[in-house]
Amino acid sequence: MKFMTFVMSDSTKWAEVSQAADKNSKVPGQKMLASYLCLGKPFDGMPPNSTVAISIREAENAEALATALYNLAATGATVWAVPVMDMAVGNTVAEIKKLQK
Repeated sequence: MKFMTFVMSDSTKWAEVSQAADKNSKVPGQKMLASYLCLGKPFDGMPPNSTVAISIREAENAEALATALYNLAATGATVWAVPVMDMAVGNTVAEIKKLQK
């Protein structure tokens, strides 16, 4: 299953968060598909001097995802994951009709 994960942390802790993220690349059962680092203020409501990483990862099971996210949360970062689904570009209506059946 694929997840979009958000990791938010104070910029002063980002070195520690980055080390935990590097360890996550070795967690069995999950794989990082894409990763983005937002510098500045990606959305309202964030405290000043925050950094947000957004990634798309695939996890074989809940344990693999929990292990990866726990490593990040243990650094003091705020972590959340949202399940996502692949949808063909330009074919959204057909995909939604399949889901409604």
